[in-house]
Amino acid sequence: MTPPEGKAGGLRPDDPLPPPSDSSAAPATTSEGPTGAVEVVPDAARTVFGDRFGLAVRYVEMLSTAGVERGLIGPRETGRLWERHLLNSAVLAEAVPTRSASPGSDEAALEVVDVGSGAGLPGIPLALARPDLRVTLLEPMERRCRFLAEAVAELGLAGQVEVVRGRAPDVAELPPHRTFDVTVARAVAPLGRLGAVLLPMTRPGGVMLALRGSRILEELQAARSDLDSQGWREVNVMTCGAGLVDEPTRVLCATRSPQATQGDGGRGRRGADDRQARRTTQPRRPREGTRDRPARGRSRST
Repeated sequence: MTPPEGKAGGLRPDDPLPPPSDSSAAPATTSEGPTGAVEVVPDAARTVFGDRFGLAVRYVEMLSTAGVERGLIGPRETGRLWERHLLNSAVLAEAVPTRSASPGSDEAALEVVDVGSGAGLPGIPLALARPDLRVTLLEPMERRCRFLAEAVAELGLAGQVEVVRGRAPDVAELPPHRTFDVTVARAVAPLGRLGAVLLPMTRPGGVMLALRGSRILEELQAARSDLDSQGWREVNVMTCGAGLVDEPTRVLCATRSPQATQGDGGRGRRGADDRQARRTTQPRRPREGTRDRPARGRSRST
């Protein structure tokens, strides 16, 4: 039905015709979550994701709807998904080496594992920003794995991203004993424990990348001796996304020494093997009895 002449939404005979629509116009620069929170999409998102920007927009939509409904993302986070979550994760690409710079696997693509992936952060944004990587999303909870599998299928990433349900300590210890060029974790555990967990999963010469908060230097100071004893070398802090995001991402980077042992899977310090070695090399002190309770194997004279 044609609107009446002169009414809002109608055209008068002498009005100029509107310009033809452009189906190739850029996607909207705002996103809205179920709580009504509207977030302006940062300009840096187009730079970071390039021709995969549209996939990043779709992923944000999934996080702000199904992600919230399933309890993977807090409702208050929907107004800051781009800056706080997607870009914070995607700029990690700056710290991930290229195949030519990384020893280990002979495969063409560098293999990365996102440990405790949750809703896919940082693994999915990293995969979108770096199509040259093969990314494994490791997550122990079934409901989260279902969401991850749906996201991978929806975004068309099945050839690049794999979802694995399991615990980090089991990946390297149980068949098929998988290891990776790069192990990534986002605020999963204290650094000392995290280093012990990721070491068996990291190939000799491979890299651990731990996304941390503003206290990363204090955390590193407290954990440095543990990381060193576990076999991590070239331990340093890197900032990613400077000039792109308001608050750059802070990353602890460390390289696994080729001589590092498997460690104790996260039980801390020098590991169970070292503790057992100290027990067997130290002489045992004789057990002394008391007047009321003699030592085992001795009888009290009467």
